[in-house]
Amino acid sequence: MTNKILISQPRPAVMEKSPFYALSSTHGVEIDYKPLIRTVGVSLKEFRSQRINILDHTAVIFTSRTTVDSFFKICEEARVTVPETMRYICNTEAVALYLQKYIIYRKRKISFADGTFTNLLELIIKHKGERFLLALSEPHKPELPETLTKLGISYDPVILARTVAADMSDVTPAAYDMMALYSPSDVKSVLEHFSIEQLPMIATFGSATLSAALDAGMHVKASAPSPEAPSMAKALDIYLTKLGRGEQIADAVVQCDQAKEDFIRTQQNKLQKKSRSRAASEKK
Repeated sequence: MTNKILISQPRPAVMEKSPFYALSSTHGVEIDYKPLIRTVGVSLKEFRSQRINILDHTAVIFTSRTTVDSFFKICEEARVTVPETMRYICNTEAVALYLQKYIIYRKRKISFADGTFTNLLELIIKHKGERFLLALSEPHKPELPETLTKLGISYDPVILARTVAADMSDVTPAAYDMMALYSPSDVKSVLEHFSIEQLPMIATFGSATLSAALDAGMHVKASAPSPEAPSMAKALDIYLTKLGRGEQIADAVVQCDQAKEDFIRTQQNKLQKKSRSRAASEKK
């Protein structure tokens, strides 16, 4: 029986609207919230060491609010005036709207995806004529930069933030029946403070987090996203339901996202065909 779960996220502002509130009520479990990592922007010195000129680029790709904050902080400290012609491509609407903190939203070229990798990639390909600056946190998934390189997209990666472990002196793993981790950095932070033997069952969000947890030897019993469990709350709901029935639950395994691989291959072929067609036209 699972009685207490640690969610490695900030406590929701309105608890009743959180999907974990319903989960707690349905299964009678106690849920604690504790971010295991924190993200800090890089210094101007760290930025300059990467030898990136912001004004050499016509578009910026953002996948988090922290990199938005760091980008404009660096611009201010370096006395760089970002032109109004700069295009911004964001992975979610929330990140796009966050730009209002720094720019007049309605006067700028801003596009946002629905939070999925493929939709973000479609947006980037749509504007493939731009020279992109890809704003990243360290560590980060290599998936996006690797795919942009495969597709021949013109871009420069830049580290604008770093993830560091949070203070976990008040966390006792033995007090929990499960810990829900959201990133490989969460996994790394846990391992810096505790041994595998001290840890309870684990739930993960994202394939990279799952891979990191399994590589570390953690027992992962719930994983999202998947067709059955698009969210962490749903993955935990399925796990707790099975547990309540007395079912044996095997450790999660990494699944190959064939649909994503097929999508990347299709886009690669399309871009190659367009490139060949353009080259043939120029020869005539």
